[in-house]
Amino acid sequence: MSNPKIQPWYHILLLIFAGEAVFILPFIVPRIFRPTYLGTFDLTNTELGYCFSIYGIVALISYFLGGFVADRLPPGRLMSIGLFFTALGGIYAAQYPSLTGMYFLYGYWGLTTILLFWAALIKATRVWGGTKRQGKAFGFLDGGRGLVAAGFGSLGLLVISLLTAQKLELYDLSEKKEIFSMVILVFSAIVGFVSLLLWIFYKTPKSKSTEEVSPIATKAMISSLLRIKSIYFIAIIILTGYSGYKVTDIFSLYARDIMNYDEIKAAGIGTILLYIRPILGVSIGFLADWKKPSLFLSIGFLIMAIGSLVFASGIIDSSVYLLFFISIIATSIGVYGIRCLYFAVLEEVSIPLHITGTAVGFVSVVGYTPDIFMGPIIGYFLDDFPMGVGYQYLFGFIGILSVLGLLSSIYISFITRVKS
Repeated sequence: MSNPKIQPWYHILLLIFAGEAVFILPFIVPRIFRPTYLGTFDLTNTELGYCFSIYGIVALISYFLGGFVADRLPPGRLMSIGLFFTALGGIYAAQYPSLTGMYFLYGYWGLTTILLFWAALIKATRVWGGTKRQGKAFGFLDGGRGLVAAGFGSLGLLVISLLTAQKLELYDLSEKKEIFSMVILVFSAIVGFVSLLLWIFYKTPKSKSTEEVSPIATKAMISSLLRIKSIYFIAIIILTGYSGYKVTDIFSLYARDIMNYDEIKAAGIGTILLYIRPILGVSIGFLADWKKPSLFLSIGFLIMAIGSLVFASGIIDSSVYLLFFISIIATSIGVYGIRCLYFAVLEEVSIPLHITGTAVGFVSVVGYTPDIFMGPIIGYFLDDFPMGVGYQYLFGFIGILSVLGLLSSIYISFITRVKS
C-alpha cells in the first residue's frame, strides 16, 4: 500500500462516533437493556433472534454490494446517508411495531447500516492508518467505539433514572413502554446528529494515494482477491470472533436469570463491560503496530475459549459473584481484543489498498453470517432448555468456535512469518 498523506486526528474521531452510532438502535439498545427490550416489544429470545437473522440475511447481500459501492463513492457521504436513514428507523421503533413490523425494521436496518455504511467505514479507517499505523487505526476505531457504546449505555441508564421514581419493574407495561420509547428517541436523535457532523466535517482525503481508493471494481479485481489464500482465513477469524461478540448480548440476561440481578443492575453489567473496549482497543492498537496483529488475535481467541468453557462448565451461579465478574471480564477481553484486529490483518497479508472495499465485502459476507444464525441459536438454547443448561450449551458452542478462530489466527501468523 502506498503511504498516503497523514490524515487529521479529527477524522478518526468522526469515524469512531459514526462507527458505533450506526449500531446503537439495532444492537446496543437490545444488548444493554435486553430484559426491558424483550418485555416492552413483547418478544421472546427466539423472536428477537429471528429479527437479527433477517438483519443478517439482508446484510449478507449488502456486505458484498457495499464493498463495490465503497470502492466507487466518497466514504463520508455514504456513511452520513446510512446514519440518517438508520435514525429514521429508530423513530419507527419507538412506536412499538408488531412482530412483522420488527422483522421489516431489522431488514431495513440491514440495508442502512451495511450497504451504505460498513465497507466505507473500514476503507476510511485503513486510509487514515496508512502503512505505519494500521494497528492504531483499527485499535482506536474499535476501542473508541467501545467508549462511545459505554457512554451511550450510561446515557440510556441516565434517561431511565430521570424518567422513573422507582424500580422499572414496578411500573405497568404501558408506563414502561412510554419510558423506554423516550430512550429510543434520544438515541435516534443522536444518530441523526452524528450523520450531520459527518456530512459537514469529514472530507475525503485529496492525494495521489486516495485516487486509488475509488476505482470501479472489476472481474479481474475479484479474481485476484479470490486467489489470496489468507482471505479465507480472515473470513473464518471474523466469523468465529463475531460469534463470540454476539454472545456478549446475553451477559445482562445471564446476570438477571442466573445471578438474580434486577433489570437496572443487569443493564449496568452490560454497560460496565463496554468500558473494557476502549482500554483494550488503544492498548492493542499500539501493540499490534509493534508485533503482528495475528499474534494478538491468537491470544484473544485463547482467552475467549477459556472464558467460554468456564461458563459452559456450569460452575458460575449466584453463589460465586467474584468468579462471575472475573469470567465475564476475561471473556470480554478476549472478544473485544479480537474485534480490534479483524481488519488490521488486511495490511499484514498485503491486500492491495485499491481493492479494500471489495476485500471487506467478501470477508464480511462470510464473517458476519452470525448475524443470521447466532440469534436463533441463542434463542433456541435459552428458550428450549432449562435455564442453566441452555447457557452451558451456548457457551460450549462458543468455546468450539474459539478454537477454530485460534487455529486460523495461528495460520495467518505462520504464513506472514514465512513470507517475511
